[in-house]
Amino acid sequence: MAEVIIVKNQEEAGELYGRSVADLIKAKPDAVLGLATGSSPLAAYQALAKIIKEESIDVSQVQGFALDEYIGLPLTHPESYHATIHRTVVEPLGLGPAKVHVPGDVLNGTPLEDGEKVAGAGAAYDAAIEAAGGIDVQILGIGTDGHVGFNEPGSSLASGTRVKTLTEQTRIDNARFFDNDINQVPTHCITQGIGTIMKARHLVLLAFGAGKAEAVAETVEGGISSFCPASALQMHPHATIIVDEEAASRLRNKDYYRYSFEHKPAWQAI
Repeated sequence: MAEVIIVKNQEEAGELYGRSVADLIKAKPDAVLGLATGSSPLAAYQALAKIIKEESIDVSQVQGFALDEYIGLPLTHPESYHATIHRTVVEPLGLGPAKVHVPGDVLNGTPLEDGEKVAGAGAAYDAAIEAAGGIDVQILGIGTDGHVGFNEPGSSLASGTRVKTLTEQTRIDNARFFDNDINQVPTHCITQGIGTIMKARHLVLLAFGAGKAEAVAETVEGGISSFCPASALQMHPHATIIVDEEAASRLRNKDYYRYSFEHKPAWQAI
């Protein structure tokens, strides 16, 4: 079962992630980080950046691999995940830009209609992750429907990185980044698959707010199903789910999760 940690707020969650990843980098200077966009990871990146600066941690060898990217957006578009990762992760953490990769990098705005180039990008990305030695810790957010990355409900739990069609709800949710105009939101994406995500050695999923409560409950305590892609985390040997009180509100065993974390040995990290 995944470890569930209930925190007061996003800042506390960020500190847990930041301390864990900072210690990883100290022990393994060439650590490979799995990166996610969205609002959930921002406090985590900010906490990690603060620790890196305060403790003068060398991150020159650290590599990063992002979860996903829109199809059809040039890398220079401000809402491309290439640009977002650079803005929210690469610059604050001081990572080498050439060592941080996004699934759409090789496409750079290639239209969906260029089937040969688009179709080969997923396998190439998975091969690049393997060549780097695999991802040490993958940070994840979760959608209200249980999606992680852009793996919408119904996605294969064994899937690799591939092209997916975005649901209308996801495009509506993301329209806020595109002047609230859904017509500007791409219809397709390239995303790490659930199978790719599950190969990471440590998964850290963050969720905040009452809107995520049902998805969190299905992920942690529901059945394992492709209709809640995040439920695959139940099968991972080292998954940590960090949620605030509102996101934890529908968990049946939340008292035990609190008790377990309060009595965790001091030497045992997340």
